[in-house]
Amino acid sequence: MNTGKAGVLVMTGLLAIYLVFIVQYGFVLIGTQQPIGIAMGIALLVIPLIGGWVIVRELLFVRSAGRLLETLRTEGGLPIDDLPRLPSGRAVAEAADAQFPQYKEAVEAAPDSWRAWLLLGLAYDASGDRARARWATREAIRLERS
Repeated sequence: MNTGKAGVLVMTGLLAIYLVFIVQYGFVLIGTQQPIGIAMGIALLVIPLIGGWVIVRELLFVRSAGRLLETLRTEGGLPIDDLPRLPSGRAVAEAADAQFPQYKEAVEAAPDSWRAWLLLGLAYDASGDRARARWATREAIRLERS
């Protein structure tokens, strides 16, 4: 197991323990029979539901994206990562931006190709645009499922 997966498991476990305590405290507040305590207790019961939904959604996203990346790697479709790197390990933005148009054109040429969208997501990520990288990757997942 790599350190990234181990870190996700540890953080998910710690968050689950935290959410259990929050739910328990929510019931304690509801048991006070005070209007403010009841309202706060209900809020503490709703927040873990939202948090749990977000965690499950993110874990499913990571699993699906990883599966698509593995499929692309197996097919030999992943581009060679020869971008110059900063000391932090991030790609030099100018170099990543220079390669970006080819991935954008591939999506425009084949908008129903999950492979093109996944590569566009990787290009966005290399350029430092994480929000669009997630958006393109979600589009790849959606297209692969249909």
